[in-house]
Amino acid sequence: MTSQAFYPIGTPGRPWGDAEVAAWRSRQRVQRSYAKQVASVIEALRARFDVSEYGRLDYPSGGYPLFAISSRGWRDELPVALVTGGVHGYETSGVHGALQFVEQHAAAYAGQVNLLVAPCVSPWGYERIHRWNPDALDPNRSFREHSPAQESAALMGLVAPLRERVLVHIDLHETTDSDESEFRPALAARDGKPFEPGTIPDGFYLCADSARPQPAFQQAVIAAVEKVTHIAPADPDGTIIGSPVVARGVIEYDYRKLGLCAGITDAAYKTTTEVYPDSPRATPEQCNAAQAAAVCAAIDYALAHG
Repeated sequence: MTSQAFYPIGTPGRPWGDAEVAAWRSRQRVQRSYAKQVASVIEALRARFDVSEYGRLDYPSGGYPLFAISSRGWRDELPVALVTGGVHGYETSGVHGALQFVEQHAAAYAGQVNLLVAPCVSPWGYERIHRWNPDALDPNRSFREHSPAQESAALMGLVAPLRERVLVHIDLHETTDSDESEFRPALAARDGKPFEPGTIPDGFYLCADSARPQPAFQQAVIAAVEKVTHIAPADPDGTIIGSPVVARGVIEYDYRKLGLCAGITDAAYKTTTEVYPDSPRATPEQCNAAQAAAVCAAIDYALAHG
């Protein structure tokens, strides 16, 4: 089943140009505050962690500082654990789950691993509760050389000096009902393709790197998160969001080929979380806690097996 006239911007069958992107951008409205809800929390963490501004987004609608939180007393002989959130700005628990991990759990890893946390990679999208940046680009398809997305380029610049020292990278995401009602239709319209309806999984799942899936690592994360929230079952055809389920709660993507955030390092252990905040069986607090639990489990496994 496809729909040729689902999205209100553009001409069916024709990719967007500058006019359509401008029309789409004009529809986006600020709905929450990066400064009040994210930057202020990061500022409060300066008492216990090192906080740096690794870049700044400059858009006609305004600028945004980009912050990274790192271990105080960084030791070069230790491996690095990289945590990223808010690559898709609308995915709330990705941002606040990363911050919850730092607030509640990061201190326990002092002397074991150097932590580097970028909790909100896409603040423009965070404020407007959107997947894309203002150029109608998906930052999580833009982690590649000469990236057209400021968000992706800035994070790659931060991580580049450490790329070969990262032991574990966990990238925190959500799958929401709005993926099906807004973002997938918008993507189809932007690219001049028909919209093909899909399904939204009810529960938490992981996306592993098909080039290096590390199945035992993925299952360790699933086991930890299951204590907090439920794991998404496969659809009747054995898939989640159209991808074959390779283990309980796990699918695979080719990180590098798709330009995904979790592919920016040579880490032995990599995963992308997907929380379902719209489930009647989950609260916002559970979603944040699930993200934090996933981070802890990922780091614990990597330290034990790395």
